[in-house]
Amino acid sequence: MGAPSSLPGRLVLLGHPVAHSLSPVFQQAALASAGIPLTYEALDVAPADLPSMLGLLADARAAGNVTLPHKEAVYPWCARRTALAERVGAVNTFWSEEQPDGRVGLVGDNTDVGGFDFAVERLLERRPRVLRVGLLGAGGAAAAVCAAVERWSDSRVVIHARNRERAAQLAARFAGVADVVPSEMDTVDGTDLLVNATPLGLDGALMPIAPGMIPATTAVLDLTYRRGRTPFVKACRARGLRSDDGLPMLVEQGALAFERWFGVAPDREAMWRSIRAPEAS
Repeated sequence: MGAPSSLPGRLVLLGHPVAHSLSPVFQQAALASAGIPLTYEALDVAPADLPSMLGLLADARAAGNVTLPHKEAVYPWCARRTALAERVGAVNTFWSEEQPDGRVGLVGDNTDVGGFDFAVERLLERRPRVLRVGLLGAGGAAAAVCAAVERWSDSRVVIHARNRERAAQLAARFAGVADVVPSEMDTVDGTDLLVNATPLGLDGALMPIAPGMIPATTAVLDLTYRRGRTPFVKACRARGLRSDDGLPMLVEQGALAFERWFGVAPDREAMWRSIRAPEAS
């Protein structure tokens, strides 16, 4: 896989903010279960401080994860990127390796794609295929969704985003499977799976779309998460819609990242137990 052959000097999560993240909880549980003597640190890094922090992490031969708002910003600072990270244009997992010139640089990967695959299969209770996906948002998370759908059989994505230019650019990158809605007034009718890839919901109040606008046959996956599920997922479930939040995707992308760092699969049960424990809330 190209993962480091020795333990990283540090293991971190980069984001802004990161205090809400459950990644340190389940990653620490995975480390403990594997007997790996590292601490997983959450680092709140402002965008202006990101380049200098990445330099420090490379010097420390660190590995880790990247969350909002840095996934796309970390991408150009990596000395090397995996093919999947190149396709997505965003990095959520990284490690350090020595470059041909002897310097240590960061390697960027994207495990969000695999995490999303897992979350969809769990929600639909089948392997995703022949799906019409409605996608809310056009950022790094949305690109991971497009990259996943690109690998499914006979499936397409329709992008709904306020930033029309960014949505058009994303659709152009994934022209084989993606389209942009013709107007902001278009509905999500005919959608088999509706995915919220915007940050709306992180504050526990806002919803990306009124649940009443979603057809009864549409499954809903909210890539944000909160303890006890997001208001959007609660409202969708109250309407009888099959829906879930981003917690399964979060845990699975973290498990895949663990495999990249250490070359072994983590104890996924230990990861899930840790975030179900009362002290994790």
